[in-house]
Amino acid sequence: MKEIDELKIPEGVRYSNDHEWAKVAGDKVRIGVSDYAQDQMGDIVFVEMPEIGDTFAAGDEFGTLESVKAVSELYAPVGGEVVAVNETLADSPELINQDPYGCWIMEIKPDNIEDLQNLLDHEAYLELLQGQ
Repeated sequence: MKEIDELKIPEGVRYSNDHEWAKVAGDKVRIGVSDYAQDQMGDIVFVEMPEIGDTFAAGDEFGTLESVKAVSELYAPVGGEVVAVNETLADSPELINQDPYGCWIMEIKPDNIEDLQNLLDHEAYLELLQGQ
């Protein structure tokens, strides 16, 4: 497993306490899992994703990641309607391990874009990880 200083924690991305990330893409928000989350899970072998049109409130479970070690729930960092899912992950879930920030899981049209302000920025997320 990586040390804290080896983890990628990009600026311009917001993070949840559950290790999902959210990044604005136009009027939508792309959501994935952090480098820390994928590193802790090990080799990801399956991604359960929501359906387009599903709606979630911030904090709702929207899917799961299955690795050789465990199954982990995924929680929506912001509320909204699912407008896209990353179909590539159905056949290649390991892409999350290879590029956790380039490989989003779902894209939502947020109910309130201001909800992103409730998430952690780079510095706050780093502090969270240092406390783990």
